[in-house]
Amino acid sequence: MEQWEKAYDKWQLFPHLEPSLKSELANMKDNTTALEDAFYKELTFGTGGMRGILGPGINRMNIYTVRKAVNGLANYLQVNCVNVKDRGVAVSYDSRHMSQEFALETAKVLGAYGIKAYVFDSLHPTPLLSFAVRYLGTAAGVMITASHNPPEYNGFKVYNEDGGQITPAEAEAIIGFINEMKNELTVPIVERKQLEEQELLNWIGEEVDNAYLAQLKQISRLSDQEQQVKKDLQIVFTALHGTSYDLVLKGLAQLNFSNVAVVKEQAEPDPEFSTVASPNPEEHQAFTMAIEQGKMVNADILIGTDPDADRLGVAVKDSTGEYTILTGNQFGSLVLDYILSHSDKALLTNARMLKTIVTTEMGSAIANAYGVETIDTLTGFKYIGEKIRQFDTTGETFIFGFEESYGYLIGSFARDKDAVQAALMACEMAYFWKKQGLTLLDALDVLYEKHGFYLEGLSQLTLQGKEGAAQIKAIMDDVRKTPLTEIAGLNVLQVEDYLSGERTIINKNHNVEKIELPKENVVKYILEHDSWVCLRPSGTEPKIKCYYGVCEKSREASEERLASLKSTMEAVMERK
Repeated sequence: MEQWEKAYDKWQLFPHLEPSLKSELANMKDNTTALEDAFYKELTFGTGGMRGILGPGINRMNIYTVRKAVNGLANYLQVNCVNVKDRGVAVSYDSRHMSQEFALETAKVLGAYGIKAYVFDSLHPTPLLSFAVRYLGTAAGVMITASHNPPEYNGFKVYNEDGGQITPAEAEAIIGFINEMKNELTVPIVERKQLEEQELLNWIGEEVDNAYLAQLKQISRLSDQEQQVKKDLQIVFTALHGTSYDLVLKGLAQLNFSNVAVVKEQAEPDPEFSTVASPNPEEHQAFTMAIEQGKMVNADILIGTDPDADRLGVAVKDSTGEYTILTGNQFGSLVLDYILSHSDKALLTNARMLKTIVTTEMGSAIANAYGVETIDTLTGFKYIGEKIRQFDTTGETFIFGFEESYGYLIGSFARDKDAVQAALMACEMAYFWKKQGLTLLDALDVLYEKHGFYLEGLSQLTLQGKEGAAQIKAIMDDVRKTPLTEIAGLNVLQVEDYLSGERTIINKNHNVEKIELPKENVVKYILEHDSWVCLRPSGTEPKIKCYYGVCEKSREASEERLASLKSTMEAVMERK
């Protein structure tokens, strides 16, 4: 009997299996492929938590795999945090299937250890969970979300006491405690009624929202007088069936942005995300309804958040009346320049801009122009949050952080990417430039002319299941065994292998340096002509991703260079 069959039998024979999972399992009994995929391994708990398809099995998101993760977290906290039972854990959840149920299951397991849970009384964005951890002073936080994944997914993200996603070291320690529980079906729990009676389950109401909104107003670069003025800016906003509706509208109202047209069909939470193919603002189809409404009301700007409101997409009306969707790199560059140009020069002396290694180098160019140092981190906003935490002791000043995948942070009262903050800043910038007769697209052209035509791209190869994971591994193994020395006619100047922690400079001596970053399965090639390529398996989806960056003197030259890099690297990925 194979290992997955033993795991399947354990579930099948468990007398108290949750009825809906028991029914699903019965429907799968003749589908060996589906059963193997559900039971061949435990759902991976990575550096931020876990994410997977809903359903029965140890490789699926369900009440038992969630309980096991919480059980490990509870044991970790008791060993590593002081006064954890009273400080407790903050818990939030989004609009997905089973999100509210998983939030309550989290409280049930924590309660079994006498640890208080502070659970939002309604769905809330990820940045609010990060803020709540800091505001309430809890020992940790849990966010139930699968971000912008398809409807069949959900996830479990863990935050440390600083409000940031857990670090790799913290994740490794938590995983150790998770693995101590051998049987996910027998994790101890306490039922809701008893938890409430013992004040181990506490519901978070409007107090945290109001405290967050007070902080949100402070990120504005408008004067107090200008904040009071009604803004001549037409906005279209879509929440994409997620969590941001109330907070974005309240935040805009605080700054007197009153001309806000909401995409009503996408305002209500919907776990099926029924009006979009994917609730991901990075994908242009997510803006279809917003664009239609934008044309109806002659909107200046369209803004859209993903379901847990940690990513923001922005579209701007161009000179022809059509709407152009900005990339994360473009919008992040615009925000950075706006913030730096509206900051006291004395503040910038010790300021630091944070971005990931796959984010545009235009950010570095802009920051350098203002005398601000750029710090690169590994991919994932947890690394940006970790660096901000370090600034609390080094005395450096956080000024802005962003990543290419539509994640931005302006005010560090939250320690994860925050689409609510970004939505307000998008509208404020659009208002600022409109007063000068310009759009955000015009402002972007100014940056290109000043710093160079930085363009970026991304290729993704989806490889599902056990075989797909093996293919992804083979691709990464191959580029390590036979490193590329030339890509699309450009010589490789450096190879940065973040798994080995080494940077190889390609010259006659092949000098090798150590990289001062945590280890991760990433290989980055630095090329001639300010170009680069980076290969990275996704940590949350069955994909391998290849990122590209170029900078030429004209848009046409950059587009040509980018297309050449993409075609070459896509062939590299597909040859396995």
